[in-house]
Formats: sequence, structure tokens, C-alpha cells
Amino acid sequence: MMKRRFFTAAALGGAALSLGTQAQGQASGHAMGRAGPARGRTPALLTVTGAIGASNRGPLDPGLDQMMAKQKILFDRAQAFDFAALVALPAVTIQPTVEYDLRVHRLTGPLLSDVLKAAGASPAEGAELKMHAVDGYTAVIRMSDVRRYRFIVATHLDGQPMPLGGLGPLWAVYDADRFPEMAARKVTERFTQCPWALYHLEVGRA
Repeated sequence: MMKRRFFTAAALGGAALSLGTQAQGQASGHAMGRAGPARGRTPALLTVTGAIGASNRGPLDPGLDQMMAKQKILFDRAQAFDFAALVALPAVTIQPTVEYDLRVHRLTGPLLSDVLKAAGASPAEGAELKMHAVDGYTAVIRMSDVRRYRFIVATHLDGQPMPLGGLGPLWAVYDADRFPEMAARKVTERFTQCPWALYHLEVGRA
């Protein structure tokens, strides 16, 4: 398993810049014509790009979208979600044993497939989803596994919003304890495709 790096000051600074400039761009008319969940109200936490049908912001701005540019993310349009938009989606609660303290925790958030649906995406089973975290960690997963394991975009841990600097504000995760083939693995080997501090999703085509 590739161990996650802890946040550095540069990563945290980049995260603040990325989130802040997305909101600024939306408020100043950077967003496209269709109204969307994060249009100029509060900072975007999650940006979805690739094979999507909805969009509420325009292309990557290399000058303002510093973190995405440095991670070589490219797009000509995107659907950006703020916290309110994510918690407005139907919530699911899971209770996996978490690798960081080996305890069972309650994680709550919308199904990842529902977030993609809200972005106008309906990827085939063989399509790949690339997930980026603010510290540069990247995970790639097939949509068949996203649906099979019922991945969620967790917004809350044990009833509290997850802060930036911890495992949040968003975590793509599933209930590994519920699936025998995953529960049979060491806890430290169950979550390699589960980036915490998630901020970008790229939807591929099959």
C-alpha cells in the first residue's frame, strides 16, 4: 500500500487558494450559463470533470486553479459542488473500521454514484473514475466497483463535518467490513482507493 503523505503547509495553502478562487470565479461570472449547486455562494469543495452532462463553471484557469494545474488536471467545463449541495443529496451512513486508528467510525455522505448523477454523468460499468486529493494522492477505480462497494463521498465523521487538515472535508470511502473479500485483508490494505481530502473527480469513458 502506498502510504498517504500528511499535509504540508504548501498543500494546505494550495487548497485554500484552489477552493477560494473557484468560488471567486463563479461569483464574477466565470461559471457557465446553467445554474448549479455551487454558483457563487460558498467555496467549491468538489469539482467533477470529464464525461459529464452538467456544468456550472468554465475551463481550468492555470493562473487561479493552481492546485489543479500543478496536478496536471485539464478540463474545458466542470460541475462544482459546495458543501450545501453535497449534503442536500440523499445521505448514506456506513460504519467501517478505519485504518488510521483501527476503530469503527460512522461516516455519512451521498453515494458517489449520486454525486456523479448530479453532475450529469452516467458512466458505463467499465469506465474509470480518477480521484484527486489535495496532497497529490490519486486513486483510479472502475465504476463497477464504485457501485458494487457503494462508495460514498463522506462529509461527516461521527456526526461532525470533517475539517480540512484531518480526513476531510470530503472522503471517498466504502464500508470494507461488509464485504468478505475486503474484510479478509489487513485493515491497512483496504483503503488504497479511498482518498481523503478529496477535491476532484474525473469521469472517464468506457
